[in-house]
Amino acid sequence: QVQVVESGGGLVQAGGSLRLSCEVSGTSIFSIRSMDWFRQAPGKQRELVAGITISGRINYADSVKGRFTVSRVGTTAYLQMNSLAPEDSAVYYCKADVPFAVWGRGTQVTVSS
Repeated sequence: QVQVVESGGGLVQAGGSLRLSCEVSGTSIFSIRSMDWFRQAPGKQRELVAGITISGRINYADSVKGRFTVSRVGTTAYLQMNSLAPEDSAVYYCKADVPFAVWGRGTQVTVSS
């Protein structure tokens, strides 16, 4: 059974940094076509933050370009978040395409002003 588990969330002051991790288990590295980070704030729709494909192609939402960096090592993806702002507060989810979509349960990120 494929599982996706996020970690690394927490409370940070504005301007600070956090590094999220997304670990995929139950499948081989070659089955993971892409790994994407989404976030959802209260009362808002879930939005794509960043993604990385098996070939290394990367994309970012405009709102995080220059501040967030997505990377992947084996079956683990990372989201380095710098210069955090209160509007970045949300539950961050990881989705892995293996090739069907498998979602994690999310990790809370709270940025205080």
